[in-house]
Amino acid sequence: MRTHEKVLARIESDLAAGRWSLGERLPAERALADELGVSRPSVREAIRILEAMGIIRTSVGSGPDAGAVVVDRPAAGLGAAVRLHVASGTLPVHDVVATRATLETWAVREAAALVALGAGTGDAGEPAVPGALAEAERLVVQMETPGLSSAEFVRLDQEFHLEIVRRAGNQLVEAILTGLRSAVGSYVRRGADALPSWENTAARLRTEHRAILDAVAAGEVERAEAVMSAHIWGFYRETGLATDG
Repeated sequence: MRTHEKVLARIESDLAAGRWSLGERLPAERALADELGVSRPSVREAIRILEAMGIIRTSVGSGPDAGAVVVDRPAAGLGAAVRLHVASGTLPVHDVVATRATLETWAVREAAALVALGAGTGDAGEPAVPGALAEAERLVVQMETPGLSSAEFVRLDQEFHLEIVRRAGNQLVEAILTGLRSAVGSYVRRGADALPSWENTAARLRTEHRAILDAVAAGEVERAEAVMSAHIWGFYRETGLATDG
């Protein structure tokens, strides 16, 4: 085991034991080095790794905000790891789609179930969009803007899907899907370029986004799951990407 790995193992052990809690500042590099009997460069390398993993945040200087502070950003580290594996080209598109569909259909069920616990209906019996879904509603409206470019549509599409995932309240699922974002965007753009008519497909996707949002807002768990699954797999098959393996 290399020296910086020993430092990481010790810090992990201390975190697990509750020696340092969220928001607490780690000892200075010199103090950690003396305590662990290692060099300051080894401590510095371990700190850089922890920051990349989203475990700590560092600030330079000598003021009250300087040093390394324990934080909780699982999406940062997990997202970066997934993006790197996707960028290596070793993950087939089908695997990306299958993982996305599995996690997003679970997430949309959870989001709808949470709404069902307290959502009401509108004056005419239509489902009212809860305040927690206001951002998702805004994104759907933006995607309905006439003349929107395919690139901007895809960006809004991804924001919409991640917003629905956030409503499920599972940080790990959100982190994984955030990490998959570049891979999902890549296959969506590639598929859009291969379509005979992007406008026709975009119109269908807008309708499906609205159906997903309405199902969640109404707390209809089964319908939310069904429309999300059909939405993800439908685009994958329509674009011909399903033949790529």
